[in-house]
Amino acid sequence: MTTRSADGQGTHLAEEYVSYYNRRILKPPTWRAASIGGYLYLGGLAGASSVFAAGGQFTGRPGLARAGKAAALAGVGLSLAALVEDLGRPGRFLHMLRTFKPTSPMSVGSWLLASYAPLVGVSLLTDLTGRFPFTGRAACYGAAVLGPAVTTYTAVLISDTAVPAWHEGYREMPFLFAGSATATAAGAAMIAAPPSENGPARRAAVLGTALELGAGWLMRRRMGMIADAYEHGRAGVLMRTGEALAVAGAVGAALCGRRRAAAVLSGAALMAASACVRLGVFSAGVASAEDPRYTVIPQRAQSPSPRTTYA
Repeated sequence: MTTRSADGQGTHLAEEYVSYYNRRILKPPTWRAASIGGYLYLGGLAGASSVFAAGGQFTGRPGLARAGKAAALAGVGLSLAALVEDLGRPGRFLHMLRTFKPTSPMSVGSWLLASYAPLVGVSLLTDLTGRFPFTGRAACYGAAVLGPAVTTYTAVLISDTAVPAWHEGYREMPFLFAGSATATAAGAAMIAAPPSENGPARRAAVLGTALELGAGWLMRRRMGMIADAYEHGRAGVLMRTGEALAVAGAVGAALCGRRRAAAVLSGAALMAASACVRLGVFSAGVASAEDPRYTVIPQRAQSPSPRTTYA
């Protein structure tokens, strides 16, 4: 709706973006940041850590493999707890498994987590007990196969909504989440694995950070004015903090990661960076749904210009 207002200097246009009956154009997400923001972060940590675990197991790095298995189990366990906490009752998660709908990211994600979590548990349990080693190795590799999907499906999930800051980032969001997850899993491995075995984690920290920063920059550049949701307010603070921590962690991993203290500090910085980025993405989505400008202005820009007709 456009309204005209006048003052002593003349007449000017004041834009007001409202809908009928002064209701919101979009309903903002009702998810709690601690629950769903944590769910987005922990799922990424779990999925990428499974890949580290399989890599450590395959290359004869038992410390790195065990660190990845432990991080994966902790990540998926806490991720499921955060999801159930938001749902309200554990039974609601089980209800989502009654059917399988390939076109629904939520349905695919539910079955993915239900398949992935037991593999992670078996993998770590057999490693700790030393029993059934073949089963444990198979479970570790199976979890690594599902890990990349666990890492990125949440990006597809939030992009498949009408929330402007999420939906408009559908091209780059999976890459942003993949890079963020790789960096945080590398950070966890650098904290828990012996320095003599953390070489793959240090290299992955640099690559993951580069992918995270690059995908985030491309996403905001392509979004146009919707990128403001990522650059201002709580989301802006979180995204800038995450980017600074990610750079510091990656530089520390590359230059000083062979030293135990530096590896721990760099790993902690990488994990904190990923958490800030995931919470920043969540906050940007909420802010873009609450402000109708992010819905109205892009739609007006895409609308064809009215044609003049003559009788």
